[in-house]
Amino acid sequence: MTDDQKPQLDKFKQAARELECDDDDKRFKDRLGKLAKQKPVERPE
Repeated sequence: MTDDQKPQLDKFKQAARELECDDDDKRFKDRLGKLAKQKPVERPE
């Protein structure tokens, strides 16, 4: 079965395995922090 024929759920599970995801909230936030950084908010003075 090619990637185009896999159900969306199977594609998601495969991507999660490749990213070494798990159910631990702290690990999720740590890994997410490595992927996406929020720009500091500029406050008017």
